[in-house]
Amino acid sequence: MNQVKLEKRGCVAWVKIAYRDRPCLLNTSILSELCEAFVEADRDCEVSAVILTSEGKDFCAGADLNELVRGDFEAGLRWQSAYRRLVELIRETGKPVIAGVKGVCVAAGHELVMMCDLVVAGKSAKLGQPEISVGSTALGGGVQLLPLIIGEKRARELLLTAKLLTAQEAYELGLVNRVVEDGEVEKEAEKLALEVVERASPQAFRVVKSSLKFWTDLAMLNWQLARDVTAMVWATEEFKQRSKNFLEKKKTPPQKFTGITPK
Repeated sequence: MNQVKLEKRGCVAWVKIAYRDRPCLLNTSILSELCEAFVEADRDCEVSAVILTSEGKDFCAGADLNELVRGDFEAGLRWQSAYRRLVELIRETGKPVIAGVKGVCVAAGHELVMMCDLVVAGKSAKLGQPEISVGSTALGGGVQLLPLIIGEKRARELLLTAKLLTAQEAYELGLVNRVVEDGEVEKEAEKLALEVVERASPQAFRVVKSSLKFWTDLAMLNWQLARDVTAMVWATEEFKQRSKNFLEKKKTPPQKFTGITPK
C-alpha cells in the first residue's frame, strides 16, 4: 500500500490516508487500497475497532476530477463500483468504525465519513457536498443520507448551494459526534472507539449496527440508478468543462436553467 497505511495499536486498527501536503483525491487506485485495508482490519481477530483518518492536515477532497474528466461512461461505472465496495465494507463490518476528520472533508470524502458509525472532527474541519458546482451529483451518499441525518430542507440547502460547514456547525446539525482541537482528533477518536469496545457486547453491537443500517438501506435503495446516472453525468461535456475550469482555477460563469414543461 502506498497511499493508505494500516497500523495497529492494541485492539484498534488505524486506516490512514497517507497524503500529507494536500487533501486526498479518491481515484480507483486509492479506493482499492482502502478496501484492502478495511478487509484486513475486519478479518484480524485482534482488532476490535477501526479508525479512518488522514496523515495530513486535510481529510479528503472527494473524487479525483483528473481521473473522471478523462474517462467515459464505463470508467465512471468502474469508479462508482470501487467506491460502493468501500462503502459497503465500512457499513457491513461488525466492528465500530470511527472517522477522525481535520481540514477539508468534502464530496465523496464527506460521504465516506457519513458512512462511519461515529465521527470526531477537528476545529479546522470543513464538511459538505459541493459537487453541484462542478456539475456532479452527490449521489454517492450525500443526496441519500443528508436528509435522513439533518432533515430535508437543510440537506437541500447544502446540496444546492455547495455550502461548506464548520466543524461546530456540523456538530449542531448532527453530522459530527465530537469537536476537538486538531491535535486531539486521533486521541479523541481512539477514546471514543474504546468507549464502545470496552462497554458493548460484540454480538449486541452487530445487531444494533445492522438494525440502524436498515434506515440507511432505505435511503440508498436507488444506489444502482444513482451509479448509472452519475456515470452518465460524468461523461457529459458540461461536467468535463466545469471540472476543467475548477482544476484550472477558472470561474465558470452562471448558466441558464431550463424548464422541462412540455408544450
